[in-house]
Amino acid sequence: MGAGKVIAYIGAAILIFFGVLFMWGAGSSTGGGWGWVIIGLISVGIGFILIFLVSRKSASAASANQEITYKLDLSGDIDLDSLKCKSCGGALSKNNIEMLAGAPVVTCPYCDSSYQLTEEPKW
Repeated sequence: MGAGKVIAYIGAAILIFFGVLFMWGAGSSTGGGWGWVIIGLISVGIGFILIFLVSRKSASAASANQEITYKLDLSGDIDLDSLKCKSCGGALSKNNIEMLAGAPVVTCPYCDSSYQLTEEPKW
């Protein structure tokens, strides 16, 4: 939540609080009467409008589509032409590799077996 939203919510809470106090105090013997009731209603109304505007703005920002791109950086050279399935020996392409839970997983189009891609040590 941004600083502007926090300030708007705090300001709305203050407006609503003092608006209720004005309306409550209007009925006392030293209160301002209907003038205080009107000021209290206006203050509470502005507070609720402020909350509505801030929450509507955040809901529209959350509904924007986000695209996530995973970039896989391996330390060694990988030759995709020689990548073969461990189960059936079928040829695999880069289209058969996808990221699941942060790890590259290969799904064989021939035998439907799935396993995590691991890099063999260079030595």
